[in-house]
Amino acid sequence: MKGNPVFGTEKCTQLGILVHDIEKSSKEYAALLGVPVPPVQMTGAYEDAHTQYLGKPTKARCKQAFFYYGDLEVELIEPDQEPSVWRQALEEHGEGMHHVAFHITDMEEKIRLGEEMGMKLLQRGRWNTGHYAYLDATDSLHVIVELLENGQFEI
Repeated sequence: MKGNPVFGTEKCTQLGILVHDIEKSSKEYAALLGVPVPPVQMTGAYEDAHTQYLGKPTKARCKQAFFYYGDLEVELIEPDQEPSVWRQALEEHGEGMHHVAFHITDMEEKIRLGEEMGMKLLQRGRWNTGHYAYLDATDSLHVIVELLENGQFEI
């Protein structure tokens, strides 16, 4: 018997991978996938992103590069040295898988549902067309879950 997915979607839309050198890793992924090397971009400054890590403001930023493998987006992430979910994971576990992401609606409700399942809100922020939240599901799912919601929202 099939149940309803907790976050309201049956599709994982993104895999996030932490790296030390995004330029080098981007070239390697591009060669593997047979695609051009994507541009590397920097996440927004605190004044735009309003990033919170463990409930406190942080100036954390990261470099990102995005690849598309069919419908799946692969995000490479190179964090700066500021406290963040990315920096902590890279220091504790090294390079590799960081998160699986789902596009959702009603962020606050989905965070609440995740917390009811024992997932702790680690970090949240926004970009110019939406916002995100990372939930710690490492005890049960062995990965961080990222929730992505498009639109303009207050955080």
